[in-house]
Amino acid sequence: MTAADFPLPTLARELRRIADVLENGTGVALIKRIPSERYSESAAGLVFWALCQYLGTPVSQNSSGHMLGHVRDTGRIMGDPATRGYQTREMLPFHTSGSDVLGLMCLRAARSGARISVASSGAVYNAILARRPDLVERLYRTHFLDRREEQAPGESPFHSVPLACWHGEKLSVRYHRCYLESAQRFPRVPRLETADIELFDLMDDISGSPGLRLDVDFEEGDLLLINNHTVFHSRTDYEDFAEPERKRHLLRLWLTLREGRELPREFWGDMYGNTRDTGRGGIAPRDVVARHGLPNSGGRTW
Repeated sequence: MTAADFPLPTLARELRRIADVLENGTGVALIKRIPSERYSESAAGLVFWALCQYLGTPVSQNSSGHMLGHVRDTGRIMGDPATRGYQTREMLPFHTSGSDVLGLMCLRAARSGARISVASSGAVYNAILARRPDLVERLYRTHFLDRREEQAPGESPFHSVPLACWHGEKLSVRYHRCYLESAQRFPRVPRLETADIELFDLMDDISGSPGLRLDVDFEEGDLLLINNHTVFHSRTDYEDFAEPERKRHLLRLWLTLREGRELPREFWGDMYGNTRDTGRGGIAPRDVVARHGLPNSGGRTW
C-alpha cells in the first residue's frame, strides 16, 4: 500500500509540511489524538502505515524483515546481547535508531512511566564543543556498534561507523551507548579508551539536562516522528497493566525520508542500504524461512 492508495486531499499538504520540519526544522513532530480507539489493531496499523507513506519509505527493523513493528514488553533485559530496546520495560537512555526517521503510534499507554524525551543532537554537539572541545574529534572516528545477533551468517557481528559527519552543510549524529558498549564483547573490536567513556558520559549528561531535554506528552492515539540524524530520544522505565489486553502497545516504523539529506557512503560504513529511493539504514533481512508450527503438518515445522 502506497500514498496513492490512501488519498488525503487536505491532510497531505500538512504531512508534506511535517516532512520539511523533520528534515529542515526541529526534527520532531507530534500528531495528537488519531482516534485509534475506533479501529482494530490491524486497521490502526494500516492508518499508521498510510500516513507515513506520505513522509518516506519504510525499511526493515530486524533480520526477519519486519517493516511495521509492534512495541511491547517481552520480559527481556537490556544486558542480553539479543535484546532490542522495544522489548523491555527498562529505562532506555538517549540514543538514535537505525533509519532517517523513527515513527511511533501509541495504541495503549502503560499504567505509569514510559515518558519519552527528546534532545537536539546539534545542541548536544555544541555543548560538548563548549565544555570539552578536546572530545569532539572522537565523534568523527570509527566506532563499533553491536549488531545484536542480527547479522547474516559470515557477516561481521558489529558495524564500523563514525558517530558524526558534516555533509551538505548539515551535521548528522548517531549514538547508541548500549550497542557501543556491548560491542566490546568481540575480541576484534578495539577497547574503549578513557576519553571515549568521558565522551559518552558527557553526551548522556547533556542530553538529559533540563535545559536541553524536552519531555513529550505521548498519549493513546498520538503519532510521534523523530529525525534520527538530528534528535536523540529516550524513555523512562514503566509499570504495565496485568491484563494482556491493557498492556502498553505501540506501533513502530523506520522511514527513509523522500526529501531527506544526502549522506556520504562512509557515514553508513557497512550498514545496510544507502539510497533514498529504496530505503537506507534498517537491518538487512536474512534470506531464511522462519520456523513455525503448521496445522496438519504432522508435527513438522518450517
